[in-house]
Amino acid sequence: MVIWAQGKIWQVNIATREALEIPFEADVQQSIARAPRFQHPVHQEEFEAKMIRYPVTTPDGKWLVFNAVGQLWKKQLPNGKPQRLTTDEGWFELMPDISPDGKWVVYTTWQDTTLGAIRKVPLRGGKSLQLSHQKGYYYSPRFSPDGTLIVYRRGSGNAQLGFAHGLNPGIYWMTEAGGEGNLIIDDYAEPYFNRAGDRIYLFYDSYPEKTLKSVTLEGNDPRTHFTSKYATEIAVSPDEQWVAFQELFNVYITPYPKTGGSLDLSSGNKAIPLQRVTRDAGNYLRWSSDSQKLHWVIGPEFFTRELARTFDFVDNATDSIPPPDTTGILVDLFVPADIPSGKLALTGARLITMKGDAVIEDGVIVTDRDRILAIGPRSAVRIPADAKQIDLSGKTIMPGIVDVHAHVWHFSNPIPPQQNWPYYANLAYGVTTTHDPSTTTEVSFSQAELVKAGKMVGPRIYSTGTVLYGAEGDFKAVVNNLDDARSHLRRMKAVGAFSVKSYNQPRRNQRQQVMQAARELQMHVYPEGGSFFFHNLSMILDGHTGIEHNIPVTPVYDDVIRLWGASQTGYTMTLVVSYGGPSGEYYWYQHSDVFNKQRLLNFTPRPIIDARSRRRTMMPDEEYVHPGHARDAKQLTEAGVKVNIGSHGQLQGLAAHWEIWMLAQGGFTPLEAIRCATYNGAHYLGMEQELGSLESGKLADLIVMANNPLENIRNTESIVYVMKNGRLYDAETMNEAGNHPRQRLPFYWELPRSSDAFVWKPGVGFGEGGCSCGRH
Repeated sequence: MVIWAQGKIWQVNIATREALEIPFEADVQQSIARAPRFQHPVHQEEFEAKMIRYPVTTPDGKWLVFNAVGQLWKKQLPNGKPQRLTTDEGWFELMPDISPDGKWVVYTTWQDTTLGAIRKVPLRGGKSLQLSHQKGYYYSPRFSPDGTLIVYRRGSGNAQLGFAHGLNPGIYWMTEAGGEGNLIIDDYAEPYFNRAGDRIYLFYDSYPEKTLKSVTLEGNDPRTHFTSKYATEIAVSPDEQWVAFQELFNVYITPYPKTGGSLDLSSGNKAIPLQRVTRDAGNYLRWSSDSQKLHWVIGPEFFTRELARTFDFVDNATDSIPPPDTTGILVDLFVPADIPSGKLALTGARLITMKGDAVIEDGVIVTDRDRILAIGPRSAVRIPADAKQIDLSGKTIMPGIVDVHAHVWHFSNPIPPQQNWPYYANLAYGVTTTHDPSTTTEVSFSQAELVKAGKMVGPRIYSTGTVLYGAEGDFKAVVNNLDDARSHLRRMKAVGAFSVKSYNQPRRNQRQQVMQAARELQMHVYPEGGSFFFHNLSMILDGHTGIEHNIPVTPVYDDVIRLWGASQTGYTMTLVVSYGGPSGEYYWYQHSDVFNKQRLLNFTPRPIIDARSRRRTMMPDEEYVHPGHARDAKQLTEAGVKVNIGSHGQLQGLAAHWEIWMLAQGGFTPLEAIRCATYNGAHYLGMEQELGSLESGKLADLIVMANNPLENIRNTESIVYVMKNGRLYDAETMNEAGNHPRQRLPFYWELPRSSDAFVWKPGVGFGEGGCSCGRH
């Protein structure tokens, strides 16, 4: 009998069971496309706000009000300079609506300790007035057509904001002067008034069917007006003659037929006139007051489409219907980046520089604002007289960790916490840069801008946004040709992405079209093979920037190692979640008391830690597959492949160290494992010129450890201080130290008399973050 095993061909004697290797060689020629790798700048003195949200215009069309970087802004159209709408400080401002007379803006606010409210402010600006009387979680306030009432949604909280004061969620109305809310229906939906003001439209973005319904102000007489398989927004015009909807990212307008029944909305509908009005995508649909124009945004551009330019049968229609606009009005909002002032001198520590293999004993690092001014042995570095000195003798410093596959709870939470505990947990464990390869676009990029501006504390936040999903779903990215691929990458680049995730695109030519579009637009592509080994290999051949998640087989042999080594494709295994066997995460629950780690408990709600770590899966160590995958990665490293770490958000912050330790279990030296977590990750993101190593001129991201990880890799966890962008934090408390001492505020579970210490109400409680596939 002739069989294949262990990467070889064997002749097996059936009688004696003796196996004899059959030597062979095969000449194979493969073409490997060059992987797109571009440099992406990190340092910015100021940045353009690209995540513009909740745009609404005044009835006369002269002013635009919107949310960006945590506040409300107004801009005189078309070319005015954006300016703050309110003079308030201390909370985030979201979800504005403008009164029919154009004089008032109603909106929601969020503050971590006082929670949410509904407020209003004159359009001219100034101090606001609070309308709501109860603490809570408020969403989507909208004026009635006559301006006397406001409808809104009250939520029940979540694991990032807390759950206290979250009882009795539902749709409510109040008078425009404020007061107690009047419950309409205890359901989850996005509400707005009908033309007469006597009914409330309710959009349910649910599975498997989306619906637009309406009820009376008493919650009676429910009617279904529209259904859709894919629509993620449905906006009825104020005169109820038109309806706009977003389907698979693009926006369509169709007349609103009064049939007495429900109508299915679809871009393929041929029963009534329908026009696509976006080239690539459109978010936050709002009609003008006269129902003649539809507005939306994509990134920093505000778009308008007139009915007269959309349908040839309306009054004042143009002679020919133009294609969708490719550019809109630039919002043109620039915000100063958060950069600390002053100089710091960190003296006496061992410096693991990641500049080659250089390790400096008794070293000095001098930082100036957000950069490393000087680094070297104590004898070679002059400390400026105006630098604050911190003696770190006996300690070890390494660069900040770059976690390139970090799911940092960026899914579907429109209200950002001021202190986002997943961000704090990561930063407390030395993760100074994250890249999230599967998120809700609006959440991740808006919060990334809050961190840039210093309005949230956290690692640098980078993301692919919503994945380019090839399987069925209301967010799938249909790629049938190169133009489709270009469109998807343009819409992601518009909101600030430098990368996309090609995920479950079933055909190789679809994935190749995404790659071609990425080369043209200078973007990175991080794919996932979905546990299909040959998908992974074809992705290497087609020149993807990297492979996300481990290939599902181990060991691999010389053919794979030589092929991958000849490419420029990186590798992020995420050993904490493993294809082909038990996830490495469970090894650490089995071998350590994670639920007793005080630093983790300082920055993570206890129920989340307990739920994952107390009732442990127990199995023999040989059942775990991650050491084998790590051994393969060691061979790939020796062949020239850059291996990175990705914590997958399994436990925020700590899981990044598990990744490092698991590499060491596969044979990486401590220095090699640290390189995977620092320089290699920066290189993978195209940021190695500014991040990933301790060098003069680079950004000041570093970790100070009490013990030496070169002696024991588990010492990476012994963190005393973390510096990100020149700001120094005490790792145990996350109070800022250095030149700008500042105490952090309590998290919601630390507040006095908080019901979140123990959640008792059935159906209300802590959920767990995870990836969008639902498997992890």
